[in-house]
Amino acid sequence: MTMVPERTERRAERGEHRGGYGRETTRPRRARGGPAGDPERLARGLGLFSLGLGLAQVVAPRGVARMIGLEDDDNNRDTMFACGLREITSGVGLLSRPQSAGWAWTRVGGDVMDLALLGSALGSPNTNKTRVAAATAAVVVVTALDVMAGSGLSARGDGGLAGRLAGGSAAGTAGAMGIHVTKQVTVNKSPAECYAFWKDFRNLPRFMSHLESVEVLDERHSRWTAKAPAGGTVTWDAETVFDRPNELIGWRSLEGADVPNTGSVRFTPAPGGRGTEIIVELRYDPPGGRVGAAIAKLFGEEPSQQVGGDLRRFKQVMELGEVFRSDASVHRGMHPARPPEGAVPLPPTTGGIGEGGLR
Repeated sequence: MTMVPERTERRAERGEHRGGYGRETTRPRRARGGPAGDPERLARGLGLFSLGLGLAQVVAPRGVARMIGLEDDDNNRDTMFACGLREITSGVGLLSRPQSAGWAWTRVGGDVMDLALLGSALGSPNTNKTRVAAATAAVVVVTALDVMAGSGLSARGDGGLAGRLAGGSAAGTAGAMGIHVTKQVTVNKSPAECYAFWKDFRNLPRFMSHLESVEVLDERHSRWTAKAPAGGTVTWDAETVFDRPNELIGWRSLEGADVPNTGSVRFTPAPGGRGTEIIVELRYDPPGGRVGAAIAKLFGEEPSQQVGGDLRRFKQVMELGEVFRSDASVHRGMHPARPPEGAVPLPPTTGGIGEGGLR
């Protein structure tokens, strides 16, 4: 497969896509994150700010109190220290999950508390009114940025790329998809290697146990065949709508799919040169809708467990070249330890990741 042209990717981000091989459909325009443009990038910036401020308040609470015009006493020291711990927690949350609106709104709640404290300080005779007023103005600006980030992320449905794509898929016209899973694994390979392997969709059945085959139709379209309950199979066509080399692949099913779905996989360098963090996000409607999903749970794993299993197998394939299974999972009953005879197929399942795991 070749890279999706940049103009195609921009059209997908605006909400337009091809609903099949030539029919144009349009999804509702995605809400934007205000002047900041990219709410995730804004969230990361606020996370760094929060972390830096929190460290300063914890390490030098009296100094921060004096800088913003408060009296240098034990009460204000303890207040600054507590605020610092809150800021550090928010900063770590925003940096680890910049796509989550929850952490942004947590900062807004902290801003309201800070404004209340500064408002009280303005009425105290023992404070530097000029410095307190300046600090209050700064907090008002930061509060506006926090609200901007929270609103932008909330408009995305707090679901990242897969949530945004859901609005434009065939399933999106019928309402929100029933299953939403996000999972992550660290692989000791470079982002370029992981991306290259995943980009060739024909490799996916090697670690996605529910997939029987993936046929590449052209540079953007593919046909997926997966296992279904009771020994059946389901097939659907999908299109690649995001393709950023070594960073991101995003997809959605085409109209009429047996399993309406959207998904994305991100390839991010792991801290400390430890390889690549693979983050998979998936939304899909299982056969039979929510009722079918509830029934299927009686006979299989939770979707998050299935996604986790698929990612563990991906890690093995990338690092070891194949999927390894324990001796107990290969041979039934009591037996002496021995390796399997010949290739060992992946265990059957009714779900997993890819272009719509089945439940």
